[in-house]
This record gives sequence, structure tokens and C-alpha cells, in this order.
Amino acid sequence: MKLQQHEMEELREQLEAQKGDLEEELASHGRILNDAGDWEGSSEGFEGEESDPNDVADQIEELVTNVPLVEELEERHTDVTEALEKMDEGVYGLCEVCNEQISLDRLKANPAARTCIEHAEE
Repeated sequence: MKLQQHEMEELREQLEAQKGDLEEELASHGRILNDAGDWEGSSEGFEGEESDPNDVADQIEELVTNVPLVEELEERHTDVTEALEKMDEGVYGLCEVCNEQISLDRLKANPAARTCIEHAEE
């Protein structure tokens, strides 16, 4: 069952909003590395050798927290961006495993879903 135009528009709005939120969150915990849109976790500062050891320790702790967080956010950002690209290409909502339509309920819960429920764990 193909998605209706108004359903696609609602899902696109959700994806666009998620993309904006993810980009804000990425910017607050990391920095963009290149034109391809790759991110890395960062911490504020790192003044160099003359920094207070406690400040450096705090910055390292922040970096240790931010790196995995940024990796997860970047993965979600990629999924959202690819879902928007699929919309533009007319192949949005198809399971990447079986090529069947992903249920509307699943897409409403996760507009960036790549697979149907049956193939969600693969």
C-alpha cells in the first residue's frame, strides 16, 4: 500500500525537524570535520601545555563523553538525511531487505526506518 501524499508530507516535516534538532545537538557536542558532513566529538578549550591540570582533566572527561554521543547522533543524522534523499528519489518507505512497503505505523514512530518490522533486527 503506497503512502498518500499528505502522509509523505507529514513524514517529511518530521524528518526535516529531526535533522535540524540533530544538527543542533551535534554542534553542541562536536565539530564538523569535512564537507562530507562527518563529525567528531570535541570539548571546549584545550589551551595547550599551560592549562590547569584540573581543567584539562575536565576537558578530557567531556571529550570521552562526547565522542560516543556524537557517533550515535551522526548515525541518526545519516539515517534521516538518507530518508529525505529516498523521498526525493521516490523510493522512501521501502524495506532495504525485502523491498516491501514499511508500515505507516512504523514510519510514524521512526520516519528514518530502513526496514520493515520483520527485518528490523538484521
